[in-house]
Amino acid sequence: MRLFSKRAVIYLLLILLGLSCAVPNFLNGHTQTNLPAWFTQNTLKLGLDLQGGSHLLMSADTAPLIDGALERVSEQVLLQLRENNIAYAKPNTEGASWHITLRNADKREQAAALAATNNRTTEGMRMFKVSSTENTLSISLTDEYISQIQKDAIDRSLEVVRRRLNESGLVEPSISRQGDDGILIQMPGVSDPAYIRQLLGTTAQMSFQWVARPQAATPTVSVPSSKDLQNYTLEKRVAMKGEHISDASLGFHQNTGEPVVTFSLDDVGAKQFGEMTRANIGRALAIVLDNDVITAPVIQSVIAGGRGEITGSFSSVEASNLALLLRAGALPAPLTVVEERTVGPDLGSDAIQMGLFTGVFGAALVLIFMTVIYRGWGLIACSSLTINIGLIFGLLSLFKATLTLPGIAGIILTIGMAVDANILINERIREESARGKRAMAAISAGFDKAYATIIDANVTTLIAVGLLFMFGNGPIRGFAVTIAIGLLTSMFTSIAVTRVLIQWHIRNRQREILSFSGFASLDRLSKRKTNFMGGRFLGLALSAILSLSSVALFFGVGLNYGVDFTGGTLVNVKTEQLSVQAMRSNLLAHDFDRAAIQEFGDKGQFLVRLPAHDGDTQLNVNEIDLLKKSILSEDPSATFPRVDMVGPKISGGFADAAILAVLLAAGGMLAYLWIRYESHFAAAAIATIGLDITKTIGFFALTGLEFNLTAVAALLALIGYSINDKVVVFDRVREGLRADPNASLLNVLNDSISATLTRTLFTSATTLLAILPMAVAGGEAVSSFAKPMLFGIIVGTSSSIFIASPILYFLGIGRERKGLKQLRPSAEDVRQSLAHIP
Repeated sequence: MRLFSKRAVIYLLLILLGLSCAVPNFLNGHTQTNLPAWFTQNTLKLGLDLQGGSHLLMSADTAPLIDGALERVSEQVLLQLRENNIAYAKPNTEGASWHITLRNADKREQAAALAATNNRTTEGMRMFKVSSTENTLSISLTDEYISQIQKDAIDRSLEVVRRRLNESGLVEPSISRQGDDGILIQMPGVSDPAYIRQLLGTTAQMSFQWVARPQAATPTVSVPSSKDLQNYTLEKRVAMKGEHISDASLGFHQNTGEPVVTFSLDDVGAKQFGEMTRANIGRALAIVLDNDVITAPVIQSVIAGGRGEITGSFSSVEASNLALLLRAGALPAPLTVVEERTVGPDLGSDAIQMGLFTGVFGAALVLIFMTVIYRGWGLIACSSLTINIGLIFGLLSLFKATLTLPGIAGIILTIGMAVDANILINERIREESARGKRAMAAISAGFDKAYATIIDANVTTLIAVGLLFMFGNGPIRGFAVTIAIGLLTSMFTSIAVTRVLIQWHIRNRQREILSFSGFASLDRLSKRKTNFMGGRFLGLALSAILSLSSVALFFGVGLNYGVDFTGGTLVNVKTEQLSVQAMRSNLLAHDFDRAAIQEFGDKGQFLVRLPAHDGDTQLNVNEIDLLKKSILSEDPSATFPRVDMVGPKISGGFADAAILAVLLAAGGMLAYLWIRYESHFAAAAIATIGLDITKTIGFFALTGLEFNLTAVAALLALIGYSINDKVVVFDRVREGLRADPNASLLNVLNDSISATLTRTLFTSATTLLAILPMAVAGGEAVSSFAKPMLFGIIVGTSSSIFIASPILYFLGIGRERKGLKQLRPSAEDVRQSLAHIP
């Protein structure tokens, strides 16, 4: 009992620590001010889909930077060739390589040696590779140098974006790097990101360049004016870069009162500006912003002190925005929007209410079910489940995770799946008690036998969840993290906490034989040892027909792909004045002939879809603004609770990642089951999963549910859930074969299905009860997850009984014909064999 007490104290401390991390989420502001900051900082953040806001994913175009680096290297090489009197023809550039033809082939080695000098960055990285053939010299940037250019550009862009958003007064924007060239910006409370999009879409690369003198010999470039059709001929050489501007602000001209931008230069810029104006009095100096001339005043006198002003017929707003851009600094590379999602505050609050309602209702159904079925033992499972939910929130708070609608879905699904381990343990203890074992012996044997099954079932599910995290986007990653944390906490609570609670529960009757309640009909069915395998041919034939029909539906009817996979724009419109016909006429009048309009939800709710244009390589961000204006012209009170825009680059990446995630999940599970069981067990499980997935795809095609990233999350969750079911049955098969290696495989399979039937049906029932409220009342936002999950749970449960076992049987018979055993020797078998060696 001393060991028990120590273990109980340790578990209690861990539970209290985990639950305390969740407490700050439920404290009001006044209470939080009286508590230490290190404690109150552990809170969940609400995702944009729950509080409203905008999400922008921008991609940096680093190609000009790479081209510029290659140009600088080529100029350096040409200078060295000229200094050493090596004649050459006009060079040419092909992609990331630069080629030059030498007049004298004998100079090739000397030219190559000269080119290879000064080939290191200040950090010692090699910048380019030199190769030569006959009289041609070729230079190409190294992959490491290109990667460094891209990384530096993204790092600097992140800083500039952060400064610009802070200058704009935006409340708590979240800015992070995504992928190799992406910047993710999340802005709570911003329901129309048009201004932010424009602010971040301006590179703000500023330079001072002299207007070229007539018939000058210096290289020139023609630059258009930002205000009229005039073109300026400027010297190509930049007199001074805008990076020397240290501050800028809105001002007004002392004579005309027009808005201007006043700026200050740093010490280096002030000195350089003074010298260049002193030497060029009477010349026009153009101020160029993003390849447009803002103004080109004539220098009347020396401008010392490092201060000046920019005029250009600005409005106050234009001058203020330009000052902001100059203060924040220039972006090193242009940023383009590749994905934009917006959720209105009303839709966010509705999502919170929906999540709370469906979550609480689903959890209540599960707790009631467990209490009715197992009574006192069910109350222990319910206590363990309640602690599990608290620990999930505690760990999410400790990691300062962001709670999204898919995350709530993950918690609800975890509630259903977490009961599985408790049911498995209860059924194992029940079996041991039925064999006459006393309480402590039955509990010990039940936990020991359930332990391996619980570990195998959860590890296979974690494989799918891990891949979902690797290949998903923000909200889907939130779903994956929630499921992963839920699986880990459920293993702790079911294996450790539940055992302590059960031992405490029977502390005064340790030598009694325990009794469990249950369904008498299920008990009789399990004891009767029904010949489930007798329907193996019918089950496989029916499954094959349904899967082939699903494949036919997939290629015939097809899936209703969302913008996540097709690219384009999806707008949720709420209007009380426009009908479908009126809205269609309005959009046609504004040249939106590609728009597809669909009524959904309450009256006055519409979905407007704009597919991407064929051949588009970038997202047309102006299209959404025009669409909103056209609808508001007919109904000024119309609102847009949700906007999703996905560019072709992102949608193509989502499709590739989804396929790869499913394939890797199957491969990972195959490898794990092969190691833990045998090759034919793994093959049977993966083949059954393939049949389950095809049927679920057919369900999407038949019902017309939108197939988006949430649907992919559902598929991967189903893979994990379904494999969980198969592992429980296969574990019993392995147990039966080890107990009697010469037993008939057919009998072992029937016995295993019968022994696990109660657990299989009860687990499916609890998961269905947890998901059902979300499927019924969750709305469009989670319908692509909840409804397929309901279908998949039914399919996965039936396939565990009627599909996986028959496939395993036929594969096992094939092994027997080859003279192979059904299982590899266990560690215990090896030890026993060694013990008999004289």
